[in-house]
Amino acid sequence: MADPKGFLTHPRELPARRPVDVRIRDWREVYTDFPRPALARQAARCMDCGIPFCHNGCPLGNLIPEWNDLVYRDDWRDAIERLHATNNFPEFTGRLCPAPCEAACVLGINSDPVAIKRVEVEIIDRAFAEGWVTPQPPQTRTGKRVAVVGSGPAGLAAAQQLTRAGHDVLVFERADRIGGLLRYGIPEFKMEKRHIDRRIAQMRAEGTEFRTGVNVGVDITAAELRERFDAVVLAGGATAWRDLPVPGRELDGIHQAMEYLPLANRVQEGDYAVPPISAEGKHVVVIGGGDTGADCIGTALRQGAASITQLEIMPRPPESRPGGQPWPTFPTLFKMESAHEELAGHGGDRVYAVSTTEFAGDAEGRVRALRLVEVEGPGSGFKPIPGTEREIPAELVTLAMGFVGPEHGGLLADLAGRSGEGGSFFDARGNVARDVSYMSALDGVFVAGDMGRGQSLIVWAIAEGRSAAAAADRYLTGRTALPVAIPPTARPLV
Repeated sequence: MADPKGFLTHPRELPARRPVDVRIRDWREVYTDFPRPALARQAARCMDCGIPFCHNGCPLGNLIPEWNDLVYRDDWRDAIERLHATNNFPEFTGRLCPAPCEAACVLGINSDPVAIKRVEVEIIDRAFAEGWVTPQPPQTRTGKRVAVVGSGPAGLAAAQQLTRAGHDVLVFERADRIGGLLRYGIPEFKMEKRHIDRRIAQMRAEGTEFRTGVNVGVDITAAELRERFDAVVLAGGATAWRDLPVPGRELDGIHQAMEYLPLANRVQEGDYAVPPISAEGKHVVVIGGGDTGADCIGTALRQGAASITQLEIMPRPPESRPGGQPWPTFPTLFKMESAHEELAGHGGDRVYAVSTTEFAGDAEGRVRALRLVEVEGPGSGFKPIPGTEREIPAELVTLAMGFVGPEHGGLLADLAGRSGEGGSFFDARGNVARDVSYMSALDGVFVAGDMGRGQSLIVWAIAEGRSAAAAADRYLTGRTALPVAIPPTARPLV
């Protein structure tokens, strides 16, 4: 371990966020630099807990106590080796993961947990700065060709692992740039896209090929895909969004979050001078209290919204771990993300336990207001409370209510028709079903990430990408030396 008394002598500490009035004027990441001595103190808080429950909390099985100890001892080169041993992209997870590892930290039973995410970010950022992150091309080639459909975290992890195993890997992405939701769904202030670009450069140097602007299932059929490749990894994500079918939904100015956020990112990429959908000067309502809703808040503030209100149908979560979610489970807590801090600083409001009943429009067919009602908790089925109806101004509405699963048209419809198993290509939740080796009902077609498990965390996506890659490698060669991040779970093809 690092410092045997570190958890007793050092409080939890994180880098400061840049002042709100400064950071909402740009799109750079919100955190300031973290001094090395402060980081060493945080690593020193990792205690000799006997059983590191953080391993169980992290789907990747990150060797957290090991690299905390190495950072404390100033052995950064070994720290990045241990970090990369289980995680292909710690620069993504360290910025975007909600950190179930910290929720499972033993120190968190009666104190603040170790700042695991911050140590992770500092390790990988220093490794890139020092030039320690270099291409790792395979020593030999197998001659096997693998198609990876989707370039989000699951697809990228699978592609990098399979390339390093010696296969010829081609990643298909229907957008015009690689990265999936990492590229167009995550705002720049949350993760600058240079982090994606430098990792893609490494992967290209290793031999992974990328092809953008290809809608697999349309531009290339399922039959062509299976004919041209020895194995296929489906990693397209759960991109079928949840809608809100209430009166007035058809009005202009009401958009899905993933219609709104990508346009702001495209401005940062240089595609637009101003976004086609902008919050500038408008009363904005964000429906959905999760991370995507927070991303909409931060984006609207930077675009100059006149006001922002966030609505959530669930009651306000508690600020401390509730009794029904004991350690080491991942609790649902009230969070003050950077965007929420910005919202509070500009008079915005987060409203809980309310449901939208109707959108009202003006004479031009644009949304002008939203009508809502307070509701009782989920135990009563979100029953409306009489007499609580009210109307709030709304000139731009973003729907950030999550995703219901993968899109069933195009490629998946084609593959399901070819499986010959009727409805067995999908599970009961509408995701693509997998067996114990991450294989679908079609021989040689594997499934990783949200497309197979439903909307989930980035750590699960990377873990499943690594695991599916190991399964595909074994399918192609009869054995594999690739590490399996998580043991495959039997999933009946029903």
